[in-house]
Amino acid sequence: MDFLPKVKIEIVIGDDLVEKAIDAIRRAAQTGRIGDGKIFVSNIEEAIRIRTGESGLDAI
Repeated sequence: MDFLPKVKIEIVIGDDLVEKAIDAIRRAAQTGRIGDGKIFVSNIEEAIRIRTGESGLDAI
């Protein structure tokens, strides 16, 4: 069995940018062949920047 090399990219963005990010990733990655990948969308409960203590969107 031949395995294709994989790349994992994780991004955390505000809800208002999710659809734009999905569209951009699909345009860049879609070849129509096996191995184009998958996009998973999940919720992040909280984000905290350790250095400054900022939280929520300010931490992103």
